[in-house]
Amino acid sequence: MTLSDAWVDFVAGWCSGAASVLALQPLDTILTRWQAGLVVEGAGGGSSAAFVRSMAGSVTESAGLVALWRGSSPMIGAVPIQNSLLMGGYGVGQKYSENYAPNHRIAAVFVGGCTGGVLQSFLMSPVELVKISQQCAGKSLTAASGEVVGNIYHSTAWRGLGATLLRDGIPHGIWFAAYEVCKERLHAHVTEDPIIVPLTSGAIAATVAWGVGYPADLIKTRIQASDKPLSIIDTARLLVRESEGRVIAGLYRGFGLKLVRSVPASMIGFTAYELVKSSLEGM
Repeated sequence: MTLSDAWVDFVAGWCSGAASVLALQPLDTILTRWQAGLVVEGAGGGSSAAFVRSMAGSVTESAGLVALWRGSSPMIGAVPIQNSLLMGGYGVGQKYSENYAPNHRIAAVFVGGCTGGVLQSFLMSPVELVKISQQCAGKSLTAASGEVVGNIYHSTAWRGLGATLLRDGIPHGIWFAAYEVCKERLHAHVTEDPIIVPLTSGAIAATVAWGVGYPADLIKTRIQASDKPLSIIDTARLLVRESEGRVIAGLYRGFGLKLVRSVPASMIGFTAYELVKSSLEGM
């Protein structure tokens, strides 16, 4: 992979991440508070739409609409870099398969996605700790980031890293492999439209990947929002206990809202990536 190829993947990934964050941060704020156990399902009258409206209202009541973008500053700064690592891994997998393993393209993309996912975990774990401190504890960006940076050489700043690795490793490999398979099938049997293909493939890939990785995401949020140290196993047990022993209900709490946020994010992200990449490669 040449330097120019790496630069194209980096810039396209940066634009992809920025677009997703700006569009969908309010849903992320609501979901994070739900995962952290700060709100209970059933508020707002029973329906999912009423529940989301009720949570949004409780968040904005004291600080206005801007509160829905609380925690967006560290994400806007970091998620484009995160996407650059992820899309870079995806790009490496594509290039490797094209040059050395054309018969194992999906496997190469899967490995590239897993590699990018593991690498970006070490960036995103402390960044998401800052974000969650803002969203759940109401801390300012200065206070939340100062607390993490001040303890960067202590385990406090890396709280939730294990769950982040579980969430971002194999699930990201699945995400990229599913995207590549869907794109290939659409090109072969449906359409080659440069907008429809990444939108549809991104939506399907996000659904499949989060179906695998969501429990680790929920556990990570609960660990990072807690005032006391929690292990992955203890947190999983707590979530199941809160759901009266129902394992699926406990570990997939908020999964529907996660898809409401993540499917559009994947659609926007992959579409922005493909469009920016094609534009840069045509320069």
